[in-house]
Amino acid sequence: MVQKSWIRRTALTGVLVLPILTAGCGLFSQETGKSIDPPQVEENTNGTDNGQTGQADPQGQGTHMTVYLQDRNGYLAPVSIDTSLAANEAAGQRALEMMVEDGTYANLLPEEFRAMIPQGTQIKSFSVDKENKLALVNFTEPFASYNPQDERAIVEAITWTLTAIPGIENVELSLEGEKLSEMPMDAFPLDLALNRDIGINIEAAEGVNYMQSTPVTLYFSAKTLSDDQYYVPVTRLISNDNDMPTAEAAMEQLIAGPLNKKELTSIILPEVKVTSVETKEDVVTVDLEDATYEAGQQMPSEMLQAVVLSITENTGAAQVQILINGEASVVDAQGNSYVKPVGRPNYVNALKS
Repeated sequence: MVQKSWIRRTALTGVLVLPILTAGCGLFSQETGKSIDPPQVEENTNGTDNGQTGQADPQGQGTHMTVYLQDRNGYLAPVSIDTSLAANEAAGQRALEMMVEDGTYANLLPEEFRAMIPQGTQIKSFSVDKENKLALVNFTEPFASYNPQDERAIVEAITWTLTAIPGIENVELSLEGEKLSEMPMDAFPLDLALNRDIGINIEAAEGVNYMQSTPVTLYFSAKTLSDDQYYVPVTRLISNDNDMPTAEAAMEQLIAGPLNKKELTSIILPEVKVTSVETKEDVVTVDLEDATYEAGQQMPSEMLQAVVLSITENTGAAQVQILINGEASVVDAQGNSYVKPVGRPNYVNALKS
């Protein structure tokens, strides 16, 4: 649940309240023609987080670090960067160093993406309280110098980057050895440990009461100026008066598509219906209905990954089973099989620097 006090601290500037548009027919949007980092689906069934920071590349090409950067439209997005850790180097420490604006690793970041930690900041210390799954970060003084409008994005970027690391669920920030009770510029509250409950790229449709809402985090598609596609997570506040299970609500909102249709693209068209969403043990089964689907038809990787990413993000489930018209015969355009339950991709958004 997004903590209500933190929502109040957010002016929610930039929230776009647009009508849901419908167009086309069939299961998938024709606006997404490029593959986004297709996963090795059959091998990836352990439910690990996409782009876990410091997670070894399954193809042995090095280590993919995932950091959350701001795109040219102001959205935070996970970006997987190919880099190698030194012996005994903490993944969290390296990830934070990569997030410093114009820092040591600036040349590794893709164009059109901005590092959110203020320029000149150093990570004075980094450690993990394993018992409490708490990352303890101590920044130097330059961390306090930033545009107040960036404050929430800075907090979200740090939190979502570090909580992608196995064994970290919460984050505590300090400045020059003193624990911060709030952010320096605009007083974003830090009295409680940060975690993914704060949401990311928060938006709310017209008429939703923030204090009577439920958050769902959805993965939509965006494009760089060079036409490379990438995923953007968006935490949408929806009415909580219908008591709909979170997984089912997430699927309905994913199909409804982004509120900002100028910058974000939905991969599933609104004609699709959710037949059922069921959870058994650590697997969520999603059954989608579409009259135009034909058995054996190859599905866009982007759509399948968006479903897996959205469902696992909202439920914490390790795996997702995708059915279409009740059939477990799904194969994506790269030939990866979704016949059996699958976990999150090893990494996403491996954009060129």
